[in-house]
Amino acid sequence: MSKLLTGLALGVVVGLLLAPDKGSETRRKIAEKGRELKDRFDDFVDSLSDKIDSLRAEAEETVEEARPSTYPA
Repeated sequence: MSKLLTGLALGVVVGLLLAPDKGSETRRKIAEKGRELKDRFDDFVDSLSDKIDSLRAEAEETVEEARPSTYPA
């Protein structure tokens, strides 16, 4: 996934640099796209983190259910 995001970011930057805009406009567009990519990446990481937390909770529950009950001494 990291390679995909890197390729996407490079494609956006190259496309903007080759566009016939003023330098200040190009820099503004690059900054804007960078923020958008960062937000998307942050959303992806948050989603992945949520899934990992959910899987961890399910695994802990499964282990707890599989653990034999303790017998009174």
